[in-house]
Amino acid sequence: MNSSQIHRSKLRPLLLGLTALALTPDYLLQAQSTPPPEEPKKPAWESTFAAGLTLTRGNSETLLATLTAGTRKKWLNNELSLGADGAYGETTINGVNTKNAESIHGFVQYNRLFTERWYGYGRVEGLHDGIADIKYRATLSVGAGYYFIKNKTTDLSLEVGPGYVFQQLGDETKHYVTLRVGEKFHHALSDRARIWESVEWLPQVDDFNNYIINGEIGVEADLSKDKHWTLRTYLTDTYNNVPAAGRKSNDLKLVTALAYKL
Repeated sequence: MNSSQIHRSKLRPLLLGLTALALTPDYLLQAQSTPPPEEPKKPAWESTFAAGLTLTRGNSETLLATLTAGTRKKWLNNELSLGADGAYGETTINGVNTKNAESIHGFVQYNRLFTERWYGYGRVEGLHDGIADIKYRATLSVGAGYYFIKNKTTDLSLEVGPGYVFQQLGDETKHYVTLRVGEKFHHALSDRARIWESVEWLPQVDDFNNYIINGEIGVEADLSKDKHWTLRTYLTDTYNNVPAAGRKSNDLKLVTALAYKL
């Protein structure tokens, strides 16, 4: 065998390999070179529990305890939020004990996103306030909402829709149709601090002189690097233009609480 035949025998496997590579479909080459995509993470529940306690001793003895719990979850086109809070307080002066806070409140809201900005919602809310003589108040509402701002650090939304109120103020029981107009705002001041604000107006449809305004504004800062422990301060205000007999229209509450996030 001469030298040219030897070279040809050595080159033949190389040429066959290059030919096979050239004839291999592109999608097979991509499948071999590209790692499989990671599975998207399933949405998790975001839950928070907070407790506040205020005590004074001396000429007067006061106690105010608050508890708050909330959780929410977001899917691609659905959002679910649940929350509950309660407060109890009393004041003792010269041996006379007076209750100054006794309330429990809760809500459930479901949002269905039609677009990135527009959504429909359903909301159920309940309240008992012994000091305001609200034996019970249940509010059912549905409507439409719109996110004016929606990004990683800020969201601002407006909600409008009809509702129905069942309530007993003192000895008077009343049911009526209402209009609900609500606004919500959240903003991250930094990676470890955030503020929020919300307000809603619920007038009786056939008597706009009878209305309720609920508002809240607060600030929260992380206390630990893992962001589980936070300190929050918030102000809540409930204004009932037609309160129970012998009660004032406005109830204002300033709370500082320690919170834990799961």
